[in-house]
Amino acid sequence: MTRFYLDVHALQTVPPSNLNRDDTGAPKTAVYGGVPRARVSSQAWKKATRDYFKAESLLDPSELGVRTKKVVEVLADHICDVDPSQAQADALNLAAEVIVATGLKIEAPKRKSSAKETGAEDDATDPAPQSKYLMFLSARQLDGLARLAVEGAADIKAFLKDKDNKARAKQIADTRHSVDIALFGRMVADSADINVDAAVQVAHAISVHRVENESDYFTAVDDHNKDTEPGAGMIGTVDFNSATLYRYAALGVHQLAANLGEGLREDESRTTPVRRAVEAFVRGFTESLPTGKINTFGHHTLPDAVIVKLRTTRPISFVAAFEEPVRGNQGGHVSEASARLAEYIPDIERAYGNEDSTLTWVLRVGPNTQKLAGIGTESASINELVASVGQAVAERLEKPA
Repeated sequence: MTRFYLDVHALQTVPPSNLNRDDTGAPKTAVYGGVPRARVSSQAWKKATRDYFKAESLLDPSELGVRTKKVVEVLADHICDVDPSQAQADALNLAAEVIVATGLKIEAPKRKSSAKETGAEDDATDPAPQSKYLMFLSARQLDGLARLAVEGAADIKAFLKDKDNKARAKQIADTRHSVDIALFGRMVADSADINVDAAVQVAHAISVHRVENESDYFTAVDDHNKDTEPGAGMIGTVDFNSATLYRYAALGVHQLAANLGEGLREDESRTTPVRRAVEAFVRGFTESLPTGKINTFGHHTLPDAVIVKLRTTRPISFVAAFEEPVRGNQGGHVSEASARLAEYIPDIERAYGNEDSTLTWVLRVGPNTQKLAGIGTESASINELVASVGQAVAERLEKPA
């Protein structure tokens, strides 16, 4: 298949907020262009995107996976769904044996110190073993492993000693990937042969301008205090900043198609699930938002501008347009940031891009993004943008190599 990429760029302003904290609780930052910038890690926005798939029902649950250390418990639940006659304890044992057969290592979770101090662990049942790291499995893989476990339930150890059955376990874990696994990949340290190369690369979002973190000193009043008990019931500080962020993600459509393989459903072509995954990603990445301290700051914003590029050369980030920080001399940053992109994009694409094969769509809001008019096909809404991108991807996929 011809290699082609989908680049998604967004300018998004967030008010005072703390979307993504570091180990001290302060908003993450980075130095770029010699000045400190606000930063939101790629992991934070990938998690927000995956959560958005579910929250907004962009994809059917059967097309999604679960990432957890508690793979044995999750698989045991699927085993009980396949065979309701299985007792929970038996299902956990079956699940543990099947998970090990896939090549994953599991171990008993460590007891919490509080349980040891109270003696509670003496009465508790032994917890189910867990993987040493977060494991990503699709709903269809879990269903397949559950059916395999039920098939060998009479003597699961002997069943999985058979090389063919053990190979089936690994094959089930490495086929019929969910959309989120196909997009974001899967790394399995103990069994590298079932790794999945990510189709999506997400950059750390950074502010287009210089940012200094600030602190908010707050107090909370005890509602039950009497008049004779003046003062706050609690005091503290929370760090925050506000920023206009440049966000970027690159999706290798050819890699996505390879990861998904044949249609997710028996009655559909290979093109259909790829188009559905692309459309879900473009919408999910654009509209999602990390929720760090969201109850404190209520930072519910959407991008002022979104630019989507479909190209056959290689992914191209436009972050260099902001290597010299936007000054905001007129009081804001979106207008100058838009002007920077409108000037930089044609220059970089003339020098390195393939203008003849690159398609461009733009979604913009408000007069501050006016400079972006004319750099691509304008969409009136996110629905229109997503549909247009999906159609173009489907047409490219259907072209002979």
